[in-house]
Amino acid sequence: MDWAQGLWLLALTALFILLIRWLFGRQGGLPPGPAPLPLLGNLLQLKSREIHKPLLELSKTYGPVYTLYIGPRPAVVLCGYQAVKEALVDQSEIFSGRAEVPIVDLTSAGYGIAFSNGERWKELRRFSLTTLRNFGVGKRSIEERIQEEVHHLVEFFKEMRGSLFNPAFFIRRSVSNVICSVMFGKRFEYTDQKLQKLLDLMEENLRRVDNIWVQLYNFIPSILNLLPGPHNRLRENYQDQLRYVEEVVKKHEESLDPANPRDYIDAFLIKMQQEKKNPQTEYILPNLLSSALDIFFAGQESTSSTLSYGLLILMKYPHIKEKVQKEIEHVIGRSRRPCMEDRAKMPYTEAVLHEVMRFTDFLPIGAPRGTTEKTRFRGYTLPKGTFVITFLHSVLYDPSLFKNPYEFDPEHFLDENGSFKKNEGFMVFSAGKRICPGEGLARMELFIYLTTLLQTFDLRPVTAPEEIDLSPEYSGLGKKAPSFQLSLVTD
Repeated sequence: MDWAQGLWLLALTALFILLIRWLFGRQGGLPPGPAPLPLLGNLLQLKSREIHKPLLELSKTYGPVYTLYIGPRPAVVLCGYQAVKEALVDQSEIFSGRAEVPIVDLTSAGYGIAFSNGERWKELRRFSLTTLRNFGVGKRSIEERIQEEVHHLVEFFKEMRGSLFNPAFFIRRSVSNVICSVMFGKRFEYTDQKLQKLLDLMEENLRRVDNIWVQLYNFIPSILNLLPGPHNRLRENYQDQLRYVEEVVKKHEESLDPANPRDYIDAFLIKMQQEKKNPQTEYILPNLLSSALDIFFAGQESTSSTLSYGLLILMKYPHIKEKVQKEIEHVIGRSRRPCMEDRAKMPYTEAVLHEVMRFTDFLPIGAPRGTTEKTRFRGYTLPKGTFVITFLHSVLYDPSLFKNPYEFDPEHFLDENGSFKKNEGFMVFSAGKRICPGEGLARMELFIYLTTLLQTFDLRPVTAPEEIDLSPEYSGLGKKAPSFQLSLVTD
């Protein structure tokens, strides 16, 4: 090797070192964390579909607040109740942003509620919460809709008595009808193929989130935009979802009566008319379509999955199921429908429902947050726009708050007298300003669905309870119950 070649090699080495420092330098005094690889960051350490497991292992080395790299991008991970609470509750405004993720450009492009920021998010969230309340969410009227929808499900299940079947599909269709009545002004038969296609598209995109092509898009979107690949299917699926809602919107426009809005879509259309001369308005068609999809997804996906998982868990632990059924018999009996007034008189059932939600842990790493301004957090400096992972699994399974976190134990929510007790670690719906707006609806649905089903049927598993495997299936960044069958019997 002559001196010229050596000089070039030295220059390239220096350039490579500078590149790595530029890509992975801990700008702004971010917390320490595992050393990243060039371009890949810490992705090889996160390759497990059970992503919460490597995140927990890393916290044992680096503590409750650390930095890892998702490709070349740093992400600050918050582990355990105290760290998450300090961010989402104590600094709720600063941690209320949604992290900017390139794959959003393949779907909502920042429209709607779920992945918007700033004034758009504030305005659409405020409008949506008010509108949902106006159409009964959190009130007696939505309770009656839930009761009616459960009645349809019970009647269907009665036709299945004695036969083995997987209830997940029918539960999902039933729960989706509750939010459909608010969003679209009607319920759908379980055989409706258009609605089923919408549900299938949503489920497929949820699975695709952790596809390697989709993940690569997050690192090099400008390049992958030019290439064919499965990441484009994410966009195509979402466009199909938008077309479904657009068809519904067109039908609403044809029969719209501004004096008598029938549902969320009508209310949004009326707002669009009122603000059509405002060039800065957020009441535009793309926001209507994406907001409707956001609310529809949030209003059925986690609730239906949690309810199905709950049935499997109760078959695994028949002594718990029997205690719930005894409480139902004592408080409600068999001659009337369960209602929300019963909940306060049923502490054991309430504890079981909370434990089902905690144990199933639908979205282990939570939705990504972004800081809205530069802030100091536990001695570190987080620049504006810092990608933050609020690791909800580490809260729901925090041993300082749950004595047996990896066991299904309703005692986590009961005091020594058998009364229901709240637990600060119950952050199933997240916390702070980005807390799930459908929390009240989900709690109502889970209580009425579960008590009605256990009031009407007994659950019979395919195998002995001790042989039931509760290991979840992973769908993208979420969890759901493994596929299972049961039979339903009545006295």
